[in-house]
Amino acid sequence: MSANMLGPYGEWAASLLPKGPGELSFRRTEFKSLAAWKRKAGGKLAELLAEPSIPGKLRVKIEKRYTYDGLDMEELSWDLPHGRSTRAVFLKPQGAKGALPAILALHDHGGRKYFGIDKIVRLPGRRHPLLKEHQQDYYGDKGWANEIARRGYAVLVHDAFLFGSRRIRYGDVGPELHRGRRERRPDSLAEVHAYNEWAAAQESVVASSLFCAGTTWPGAFLAEDRKALDYLCSRKDVDPGRVGCGGLSGGGLRTVFLGGTDSRIKAAVCAGFMSTWRDFLLYKSFTHTWMMYAPLAPRYFEFGEMLGLRVPLPTMVLNCNEDSLFTLEEMHKADRALKGVYRKAKASGAYDCRFYPGGHKFDLEMQGDAFGFWDRWLKG
Repeated sequence: MSANMLGPYGEWAASLLPKGPGELSFRRTEFKSLAAWKRKAGGKLAELLAEPSIPGKLRVKIEKRYTYDGLDMEELSWDLPHGRSTRAVFLKPQGAKGALPAILALHDHGGRKYFGIDKIVRLPGRRHPLLKEHQQDYYGDKGWANEIARRGYAVLVHDAFLFGSRRIRYGDVGPELHRGRRERRPDSLAEVHAYNEWAAAQESVVASSLFCAGTTWPGAFLAEDRKALDYLCSRKDVDPGRVGCGGLSGGGLRTVFLGGTDSRIKAAVCAGFMSTWRDFLLYKSFTHTWMMYAPLAPRYFEFGEMLGLRVPLPTMVLNCNEDSLFTLEEMHKADRALKGVYRKAKASGAYDCRFYPGGHKFDLEMQGDAFGFWDRWLKG
């Protein structure tokens, strides 16, 4: 018996996975029509995600408007029927006219729920020390949202469900959960570290509560990301026919669900979040968050095939060979599965998967490749 996450139960649990492509994998021979398969498989994924409805149109408030480092920027907020106001930033090249191609830039998890958009956007003023460290470690010391905006894109970045402005505060929950904690010195290093540790410990509480509500964490992510996409596509300075999305890690995860289920995303880039259910089951579940699980999905599709539901729309997947969140063998298996979906759909040219040396990151080389991919499909 090889070492795995379930010890003597690992081989048994792995035996429960489909022996070949899942019941609704397009790679199965019984699926001949792409359109018919997408209707059936997309309907099942929607059922499994149980995305909660968020009715109505966003009423977006412009908090600030200014020009910074060659970009026209708007700091925004909007209210949803639940939780605190969402904080967001919109960026485009200074003085840009007309309807631009656009990117919904999705921030990562990183074990840092205290922050959201600030992980991938650079705003005027002092960077928090932990954000400086975060951008140096994962993004080549860049705010990648700024960098893609500079190439001629309109870019929207918003705080995801339970991150940054959307996070749960200690005072929002009972004493059995906060255990006397209070936010005494907001943004101090000690405060931020303490909050991130507490929030990590609360993930199982949040996930089980969402299950009891009849929804899932990825469903909640998807609902809020879709509302942000609604707003981005509604702007007069955005061409709604040329919109992409992407992100690293938790942003890559969100890309799987948004890119896989919303055809308005014409070009999707998933960085640092692609492997197989077997990888998560046997080897890597301890490195991951409850935010990725749609119960029963492994019966029907491989993990990457949820993103593959967007076929034949262009898709890029970026992996790192020494990424500690996944095993290299399973990342390659995920690539072969997605390749198979695009090949069968006669859309192989719209799928691009790349592997890079090093650990978990979206560095300058990877950003350059992603930006070139977006240029090809959203500008070309």
